[in-house]
Amino acid sequence: MADPAAATITQLKNIQARTGKTIAELHAAVAASGAAKHGERRSWLMEHFKLGYGDANAVALFIGKPLPDLGGAAASATAPAPNGDPLDAIYTGAKAALRPLHEAVMLQVRALGAFEEAPKKSYISLRRKKQFAMVGPATKDSVEIGLNAKDLPTHARLKLQPPGSMCNATTRITNAAEVDTLLQGWLRTAYDAAG
Repeated sequence: MADPAAATITQLKNIQARTGKTIAELHAAVAASGAAKHGERRSWLMEHFKLGYGDANAVALFIGKPLPDLGGAAASATAPAPNGDPLDAIYTGAKAALRPLHEAVMLQVRALGAFEEAPKKSYISLRRKKQFAMVGPATKDSVEIGLNAKDLPTHARLKLQPPGSMCNATTRITNAAEVDTLLQGWLRTAYDAAG
């Protein structure tokens, strides 16, 4: 008799190979889409990633749930840490539900171009010639994005930091809708400034 858990792992690995995205990246894309119900998520995956019904359903079933060990994921912008995914250590306990928000932010950052991800104890530092941003949980309900760019405009969503801080400004998000064009513009400004 076939092992259902092994079949699921094989299916998820095949999905990663076909899409070129990790399951976590697919979850982040779904979170950024705003689709809230299982059927909406499945349909969105079918439309945007050309997944069949069964594969889209499998991806949607794991949203907000622990993934099985897939033993190395599809290629991503940076290599995974040698001792596992650093996000597993950062997004644990009450903060675990914030990981899709982190992934939604990273999806936008990866669209900017090449950069280095440097995992720290409680956040991920994003670097080009110098650090341009940092992303990590701020509270159990929000993800904080630190931005290094001196010419960011004044905005209610931005909190300017004192001189000498690790970032010039920070902003917090609590849902995928806040990964919007405004945040993308701030990330682009910081990315370009780190040249």
